[in-house]
Amino acid sequence: MPHYEFFCHACKKTFSSILTIAEHDKEKVTCPHCGSQNVEQRWSAFSAITAKKSA
Repeated sequence: MPHYEFFCHACKKTFSSILTIAEHDKEKVTCPHCGSQNVEQRWSAFSAITAKKSA
């Protein structure tokens, strides 16, 4: 599942959340520190694991 990073404008803290794409698209994210929904998604690094195919 994708790992999303957020910044809360109310308490000025960052937090991360693991959400399915469907959850991310339809739910309002709530800050776990203060309960505010005034959050902004931040860019985060990602990695992909791929299999190397031999010829």
